[in-house]
Amino acid sequence: MPDASLANETIRAGEAAHFGALAADWWNPAGSSAMLHRLNPVRLAFLREAIDLHWGGDVRSIRPLAGKKALDVGCGAGLVAEPLARLGADVTGVDAAAENIAAAVRHAAGTGLPITYHHGELARLGLGTFDLVTSMEVIEHVADKAAFVAHLAAHLADGGLMVLSTPNRTAASRVLLVGAAEALGAVPKGTHHWDDFITPDELGDLLAEAGLAMGEPRGIAWSPSRGLHLSDDLALNYIVTARAG
Repeated sequence: MPDASLANETIRAGEAAHFGALAADWWNPAGSSAMLHRLNPVRLAFLREAIDLHWGGDVRSIRPLAGKKALDVGCGAGLVAEPLARLGADVTGVDAAAENIAAAVRHAAGTGLPITYHHGELARLGLGTFDLVTSMEVIEHVADKAAFVAHLAAHLADGGLMVLSTPNRTAASRVLLVGAAEALGAVPKGTHHWDDFITPDELGDLLAEAGLAMGEPRGIAWSPSRGLHLSDDLALNYIVTARAG
């Protein structure tokens, strides 16, 4: 059980309402979540490599998470949770928006994936610990980042692996991820608030405070020729692993 002292509120009602309003369109690759659909293969490629390296599994296996429990926090309608289930994990998803959870449950039922979903504040759900904890493009939306990271750490089992992704707070991300992306309709208006973005150094400090060591971050960059891809360039977005220090 998570420590009750960690039950600080991390959910912002306005953020939950914003994303809940997009729930019905979440699985439409050409809809309001189109950017997440383009981002997802890049995140999943990093995640698969991290899984293989962490547990030393067979890189040819189609179910490297068989026998393991995975928790996806800020799961939306299941864009990461469903691939984790296909990789063999016993998956639990948590989200701040009830509408997202309803959409996730419907979609998982349609695909026959046995995923357990919960709506609410993570620290209050009593979910126990997991071998893998993921939280993709979420920390920039929470009310208390230190408490949120502590909640994630409290749900990571001994020897487990955490994977996080988030936009970086740079001049480039202000111009491209907030200004241009919203102006051009690539993401819905009001999705990003640049002041809430977190740098890799800041995230590393928060993870260290929670007893975790952050791995070397990889950038998620964009170019006309390659689209979104893993890169050494951290200016826009990055993805990292974390393990018990």
